[in-house]
Formats: sequence, C-alpha cells, structure tokens
Amino acid sequence: MRDIRVAVIGAGPAGIYAADILTREHPGASVDIIERLPAPYGLVRYGVAPDHPRIKEIVKALRRVLGREEIRFLGNVDYGTDLKLADLNRFYDAVIFATGAATDRPLEIPGIDLPGSHGAADFVSWYAGHPDVPRDWPLEAESVAVIGAGNVALDVARMLAKPADEQLGTEVADNVYQGLKANRAKDVHVFARRGPAQIKFTPMELRELSHSPNVDVLVHPEGFEIDEAGQQAINRTKSTRLVVDTLLKYLEAEPTGADHRIHIHLCQVPVRVLGTDRVEGLRTERTELQGDGTVRGTGEYVDTPVQAVYRAVGYLSTHLPDVPFDHAAGVVPHDAGRVLDLDGSQLTGSYVTGWIKRGPVGLIGHTKSDAAETVASLLADLDGLSAAELPDPDAIVAYLRDRDVDVVTWDGWERLDAHEVALGEAQGRERIKVVPREDMLVHASGRQLV
Repeated sequence: MRDIRVAVIGAGPAGIYAADILTREHPGASVDIIERLPAPYGLVRYGVAPDHPRIKEIVKALRRVLGREEIRFLGNVDYGTDLKLADLNRFYDAVIFATGAATDRPLEIPGIDLPGSHGAADFVSWYAGHPDVPRDWPLEAESVAVIGAGNVALDVARMLAKPADEQLGTEVADNVYQGLKANRAKDVHVFARRGPAQIKFTPMELRELSHSPNVDVLVHPEGFEIDEAGQQAINRTKSTRLVVDTLLKYLEAEPTGADHRIHIHLCQVPVRVLGTDRVEGLRTERTELQGDGTVRGTGEYVDTPVQAVYRAVGYLSTHLPDVPFDHAAGVVPHDAGRVLDLDGSQLTGSYVTGWIKRGPVGLIGHTKSDAAETVASLLADLDGLSAAELPDPDAIVAYLRDRDVDVVTWDGWERLDAHEVALGEAQGRERIKVVPREDMLVHASGRQLV
C-alpha cells in the first residue's frame, strides 16, 4: 500500500483514536490532526467537570498518541474559516471528520427561552474553562432545575451543589472558581421522565453525588417504580443493578442537614418553564411506566419553584461547511464511515468518525471501535483515492501562515501545558487552566504576556 497523507479534523478522542489506528495499521500513513482550539483532547478537556480526576488517565493515553512521530497536531486552525474541504483535498489523500457534538439539543416546551433557562453544554463549557465562552456565569438562583437523566445532568447538578472550595484541589480555572464562590444554589432538582431502571446515569457518576459532606442527595419516592422491562434490565445488566441499588440507598438514607441538597425526581416530564420576565418555576407532568420501559402522561402536574433551569437532554453536532449533514439526526450521513452525498453516492476521500458519525451516544470504548470501522473503510478505498497535489508536510503549514493563522504545534501545546502545570504547582494543585484564547496562544508561542 502506498504512502498516504490524511487530515483528521478534531483533536478529541475520536480523532486521536482514528489517527492512532490508521498509522498502526498502515505504516505508510502520516496524519495531521487539525483542531480549532489551541489545546487538544476535545470534550475530555472541555466537556468534563474539573473534579473528575480519572479523566487524567484518558488524557495520558491520548497524549502518548499525539506524541508519536507519524502524527502531527495543528491547533488553533478552524475548518470552514481557515481551511475549506477543497483546500484539504490539495494537501491530503483523505480527510476524516471527527468534530464531535458540543452544542445543546433543543427542548421544545413553552418558556424554555426565558432568562434563567440555560443549555447544559454551555454551562459545562464555562466551568471547564472553554476559551470561546463568556468568563462569567449567572449563579443567583437558590433553587435550580436540571432536566435530564444522563451523566451530564449529574455533573451539572454536582457542580451547582458543591461549595466552590471543594474544587480547589482540581484544575478549575480562576474565573470559574470565583463564579462558583458566588453561587447561591441550595436546592438542585434533577428530573427524569422514566423510572430508576431506565435512567442513563453510570454507577460511578451517581455515587459521586454523595462524596461531598456538604451535600445531601434526596431521592423522592414518587415515581420510584420498576416495571417488567426495568426488572429485566436489572437482572441482565450489572450497571443498571448498581444504579438502582444506589438510588435505593439515597431513598432510604436520613438527610444529614447539609446546607446543599440534590433532589432526584423520577417519572416526571417537563411541560413548561414558568415565569413572565424570567424563570420562576418548572411544571412537570407525572408519568407512569407501561411495562416495556416507555411511559405515558398521567395528567397530574407538579409545579416546582426554581429560579433557573438547565436542560441536559443531549448534545448536538454542528453542520460542517461543504460536508453533507442530516439535520434531523444531527449526523453526517455515511456508510461505514464513508461520507455520503445528498444523492447517496460516496464523497470520495471524505470520512467521518465519533459523535458526528453516530450521534452523541456511547462511551470511550465505543469511540475506538467506531474509529476502527472508519479506518478500515479508508484503507479498503485506498486504490481509488486521488494522491494529494501538495503532499509535503510543510506545504499546509506555509499555507496557513500565509493566511495569518497562528498555528499551535505540538511543541506549542507542550509549552502551554507546562505553563498550566506551573500555575497549579504554585498553589499546591496539579494544574490551573489558562482560559483566554489570546493568553493560550502567547504561552504556546513561548512569549510573555505584556
């Protein structure tokens, strides 16, 4: 098989795993991972709460891949602005899109657009220190509703309920710590439309809710129902059994009188955000299980007074310029990772992997198998791929610099990384994130801030 040059768009786990698998299975492959942010790792860096230390192990594995000679990191390069697909086709034999899903899926209920109503993905980006979001976040609400039954909902609830000082052992950015310090939330209500055996929490995430001595976790008995499908799931799946067992422990535990409380409400579906000029409450309808894991409304409504609402009902991918997109499904249409045009024909040389390929579902393990499928398709197509017009690795860098793009290389990221670690060491912490993009670029270049 001939030597090939491949561009991977997106430096999250999906893109990094694709680069790793491709270069291992085809020794003649070299890969540029092109990332719009100055830092790699995608949602591992910018989509996870700072108090998740186990994520560091994932970062270590991704770092080893990015440090390999056949793989090059080109950060602060925005596909669609700095580069178009036609440009990439000149420099590479093939392109793999791995841009993930980072925006909030909409929730179409009355009042959802009132001030005080937020998307969970936006809040996550703020507390994870994303450079492209505002530095401040409104945290005046004493009672908050979180809509959703997945791990993101739990992360949001935990970050709102825990006192800010408990984050000081993490890599939390200074502006985020100061914002959380002013947080007034005392009661955080999490609403799930189905029962305890159907929610999508993972056992570890659910147990983490009670790790703070300043937070009581209260599972409300209304809606704590297990139907036939739920019992089958408990018998069949260890993780479901552990989730239900943990919920039962919370249900049966006596409150400690902690200053902060996370309330978990089961079998309640949101129907309206209440308020005139801003959020004043959330109206939910009680649901009942149907025996097959689905629910139906009962016509009984509950109004919960809250001053803020966070919707954590899923992530959504963004349409990429020059790439076909299924807006209903929120994915790029494909056949085993081969991008399909609007007429169903293959868009030669273009591939897709990760959440923008399959939707925002699954864990890291699914991302690896997903990348393996895409790489297998690319290698099977190799004889039909057009050779790059400008395959010299220096050509793409020169092109970007001619367009005044401040490219962050792997060496630049390592300088920024070392600076963040040094900031943390000065305060007895492992790292403190640099948030402003301009500061990130300065430290990546080795210059000093003026």
